[in-house]
Amino acid sequence: MNFNLKELEKQFHADGYRLGMKAVETGYSNGALFAAVKNLHQMVDDLVDSFSEFAERQNQKPACKKGCHWCCHQPVFALEYELNYLRDFISRNFDAETQKRIVFRAAEKRNNLEPLSGESLLNSKFPCPLLDNGICTAYSARPVACRIYLSSNLQSCLNFYQNPTNKKSIPALPDLPLRLGRMLNEGFRAALKAQGMKVKELRIEEKL
Repeated sequence: MNFNLKELEKQFHADGYRLGMKAVETGYSNGALFAAVKNLHQMVDDLVDSFSEFAERQNQKPACKKGCHWCCHQPVFALEYELNYLRDFISRNFDAETQKRIVFRAAEKRNNLEPLSGESLLNSKFPCPLLDNGICTAYSARPVACRIYLSSNLQSCLNFYQNPTNKKSIPALPDLPLRLGRMLNEGFRAALKAQGMKVKELRIEEKL
């Protein structure tokens, strides 16, 4: 595959910026912002699908599949508009008892991570509050960070889950979807910031 990565990053950042600007130009309504976040997620999914198809043609099919959840035990950082979108999805699609269970799990993970920082935090392994029997219950509303975490080797993910402090236990994550997906999201964030919106980065459980 021949491409100029720096130019691609600029293009994806610009695409994200245009999408963010389109949302804020409507007047900052939650409806418009959530619709834009949904479009952002679709753009990221299209990127990942295209990359996966190319990798498969090179006999390097991504190892990720439904029910594989080793990456769902580490801290996941997302931008605030994504987490607001996620909360809205949960409130509209889950019954009161399920929402209560998610809130409890989120509080439990916050308590477990509160005393940690630096590498201890990044290497921690506690299940995501949305994980249920190895399945993400809010898969269609998951943040960009989850969507671009694409492994090419299942064993590498398992090794990192079991031995996170081992410097050699590094998940085999292709660089391209990570970088371009981040650029889309950073462009979107830049558009909101340009219009005076403060956009914090938080862990998933901090907003649930």
